[in-house]
Formats: sequence, C-alpha cells, structure tokens
Amino acid sequence: MRLKINLGIKRIFDLFVSGLLLLLLLPLLLGIAVAVRADSKGPVIFAQERLTKNGRIFRMYKFRSMVVNAEQMGTGLFNYKNDPRVTRVGHFLRNTSLDELPQLFNVFKGDISIVGPRPAVVYELGDYETLNRKYKKRFSVKGGITGLAQVRGRNENSWDEKVTLDNQYIDAFEKKGIFLDVMIMAETAAKVFRRSDIYEEKVEGAGSDAESAALAEAEIIRLAHEADRE
Repeated sequence: MRLKINLGIKRIFDLFVSGLLLLLLLPLLLGIAVAVRADSKGPVIFAQERLTKNGRIFRMYKFRSMVVNAEQMGTGLFNYKNDPRVTRVGHFLRNTSLDELPQLFNVFKGDISIVGPRPAVVYELGDYETLNRKYKKRFSVKGGITGLAQVRGRNENSWDEKVTLDNQYIDAFEKKGIFLDVMIMAETAAKVFRRSDIYEEKVEGAGSDAESAALAEAEIIRLAHEADRE
C-alpha cells in the first residue's frame, strides 16, 4: 500500500515537473534545435528504442549529438573521449547534458520518470526474457532521466555497479518516496555543473576504442545472464 501511494505521488510529481520545465525551457529547446540543424545533416531529434518497466519498449528522445547512423559505426553504443562521431554542437550538448532535455516529453507521456534506472537500449543487455534476477529487478520500475547510479559515479561505474545502485534505489524508494527523488535531482544538477564522468572508461589492456567497446559489450551481456545473481 505504501509503495502504491509513493508511486502515485511520483507520477503527479513527474507530470508537474516535466510540464513546467517544458514550458520554461521552450526557448532553449528551440535554440538547441536550430543549432543542431545548422551544425550537421540529419534530424534534430534522435529517437532510440529502449526498455522501461517490465521490459516494455519505447522510443526515447534526445537531441542528436552524433552523425547520422553513429550507432552502426566505430564503437557503437560506447562513447569514449574524442569520439569522431560526435558533432561540434554535440560536444557542447553532451558536456552539459542538454542533449537529454527531450526526455522530458517521455516523462510527460509516462514512458519514464524523472528519477529511475536509466533505460537500456533494447539489445544492450541481450535477451530481456533471460536476464538474471539482479538485472531484471531494475526493470520493476519505470526508467528515468537520472538515477542513483548517475549521481554515484555515472560512467565511472561498470554496468554491474550501476545495476546494484539501481536496485538500491528501488528498495529505498518504497521507504523514502518522492523525497529520495528530490535528493537525486539536486545531486544530478550539481554533477552536471561539474561536467564529470561524461565519457566511458576504456577496458584495461584494450588496444583501441573499438576493441574496448567489443570487450565491454561482451562482459555486460555475460554478467546480465550469469546464473543465480540477485
């Protein structure tokens, strides 16, 4: 019962905050859209299929910060320092996390929340149905724009460490409710201004970014499907 009440308050909070921010930030959103369009060829918005609560697939929005079809080039989903796929405007958007602002539309629609586990790309963890208990637990709530894993290290954390933090958030939210979300939002704002943990860490011993990405991807999927993990 307590969790149901907390989730109801969370949805009202998400609607209010996302709606208010979309109105207040409209001039900024339009300005970024113009800059993205002028900087490189391609759509202003990058829409990517991701997983949210119970493995539901939705299209998550971002301002495009890379060249078109970047996901099929180079290091794929992994973004290391000096990534040649990132556009000039894209560097600024990523360094300030402004590329994430269109996800406020996802929050308003109810796809995700302001705070929750970051939605995984549909193929990032392998087959959703065969995920182990630890990894599947993080999908017991809606994904979020930010979360405990983002304010406790972001890309400095391995995927496994992020999942541990996501599950800690799920357990803590039942007790603390929206107060936990407000705390995480405040920490997120402070972290954005510090511009830390923007790029992924290369796998030790990898000879190139592409090799590092391949090794990291294989390890993520292995851990996500390793037996008897909670």
